Amino acid sequence: MATMYPPFPVNASGHLNVSDIHDIYYEECGLQSGVPIVYLHGGPGGGIEDSDRQYFDPKHYRSVLFDQRGCGKSTPLASLEDNTTWHLVADIEALREHLKIEKWIVFGGSWGSTLSLAYAEKHPDRCLGLILRGIFTLRRSELEFFYQSGADMLFPDYFESYKAAIPAEERGDMMAAYHKRLTGDDEEVKLQCAGEWSTWETALSKLIVDPEYIAKAHNPKWAVAFARIESHFFVNAGFMEDGQLITDAHKIKHLPISIIQGRYDVVCPTKTSWDLYQALGGATNTNLEYQIISDAGHSAHEMPIELALVDAVEKFKSLKP
Repeated sequence: MATMYPPFPVNASGHLNVSDIHDIYYEECGLQSGVPIVYLHGGPGGGIEDSDRQYFDPKHYRSVLFDQRGCGKSTPLASLEDNTTWHLVADIEALREHLKIEKWIVFGGSWGSTLSLAYAEKHPDRCLGLILRGIFTLRRSELEFFYQSGADMLFPDYFESYKAAIPAEERGDMMAAYHKRLTGDDEEVKLQCAGEWSTWETALSKLIVDPEYIAKAHNPKWAVAFARIESHFFVNAGFMEDGQLITDAHKIKHLPISIIQGRYDVVCPTKTSWDLYQALGGATNTNLEYQIISDAGHSAHEMPIELALVDAVEKFKSLKP
């Protein structure tokens, strides 16, 4: 397997105005005449990192990365107004048109896989193929497993602090209780809840708990955007019908698709990727590759997942615009 590429610079960057409220920050990297590939970050609310471009061979790919509404260098930070799955899908199209790209490969993990599916199912004619990791389809059962009851059976110590931020009488719906506080006027409570929400997710993101990764949650600017936007999307069911992305998977069965899933992913358990795999035709679909990585959790930054992602991107070099 290939390793991630050494760091390389951004060719061009800028802000694209996508509404009366929102400007999204984007970057272009690699070969200007190369095969276009768009990177969709996680969260929702996460933002891009410099290392994200290193999956893509700069001598072959024209890689495009951007911060979704309310994230990273996009403005206004942490804004929930006009911020839904379908606004983000429209932003991807606006960016494609702005950059004069006819078709591109779509690459996304975790929430990025959700957004990749939503985009591809709406615009299959604009996709050369999909590379998806840590599959999340925003079904209520997936959300309740992680934020309500399920993951707490494996990480009761970390769940205790997450739970303690909410009064006992409101713990029957933890997502709603957190959302109320993250969108409220009490700044001290907002910061506390943002930290607890973000710590719960970062603590469970790797097979082995990584204190350095958890430290991201100690950055109030990052944590508030991350927690506010996540809770906003989750209490609103992603602004789609429950199970819609699985139901509509038949719309993209003809595309080359690579699914990479950590066996011990607690944030986005393997069952979701299996359901998607089956909806795409399973073993009968010759356009589909499905890998369960036996020694990994959720994070893209675990070595076995990194290697599998780079390997998938290398295989997709055969695709032409």
